[in-house]
Amino acid sequence: MRLMQRSDDAGTTSLDSRSMTTLRARTMLISLAAACALTPVDAGAAADDALGPGDTVRVTVFQNPDLATEATISADGTLAFPLLGEVKVAEKTPIEAGQLIAERLRQRRFVLDPQVSVTLVELRSRQVAVLGAVAKPGHYPLEAAHKRVTDLLALAGGVNEAGDDTVVVVTNRNGSPERIEIDVPAMYESGNLAANIELVPGDTIFIPSAPVFYIYGAVQRPGAYPLEPGTSVLRALALGGGLTARGTERGLTIHRQGADGAELELEAELADGVEANDVLRVKASVF
Repeated sequence: MRLMQRSDDAGTTSLDSRSMTTLRARTMLISLAAACALTPVDAGAAADDALGPGDTVRVTVFQNPDLATEATISADGTLAFPLLGEVKVAEKTPIEAGQLIAERLRQRRFVLDPQVSVTLVELRSRQVAVLGAVAKPGHYPLEAAHKRVTDLLALAGGVNEAGDDTVVVVTNRNGSPERIEIDVPAMYESGNLAANIELVPGDTIFIPSAPVFYIYGAVQRPGAYPLEPGTSVLRALALGGGLTARGTERGLTIHRQGADGAELELEAELADGVEANDVLRVKASVF
């Protein structure tokens, strides 16, 4: 590959900005997303998690419909309940919270033999952010049945066409910030799921955009393509559908950003490697 003098060509074909479907397989995450959409959360598993500020619960007292309450747990961990006022329910499971309310009702003789049920309506105290190139970015509850990285990716609809194979988890455990990179396809190919770590509230999953290169000029399908490791100019031409009737392999150039930020124009050979954000230009023959 040889550095060339950059020259402006009035006949340059403009870049086609169409997004091309990524070549990386994501069948596993798509299957997981479908499974999470169709399979209800195990209520027994969810009940093992403690309540916290921001969670919304529904409280019912058997044969006492007037005491039915739906409320959000306050920042200090208390729940406003009729007759009892503020009841501290944070760090208790729904079962434990129901037992506490029943005991208070019994002690104050408001209900002779209260049977209290506490149901979690909305979980907000334990959430994980899923951001970047996913189908549905946002905050998701961290439930007992869904605590690992692939569980949350599935809840977010999986990695979209523009997403990279490498998932970044940003966590702050024991007061120590940490950045963890996980190659999801490689994890499943090897069968070693040790990297599929269990998340904690406050973690963030970020899926960066996959590296791409661009090809334009006298090729069948100009546009942007995912960059796979070891992609050569020859492979790039094949991904672009090959040359047009007037396309020529002579005079191939790559436009690449240098270390100083300046754009370089390089003369390219078919065996040369392609880098992220390279722009491969294919000229048309005069005859």
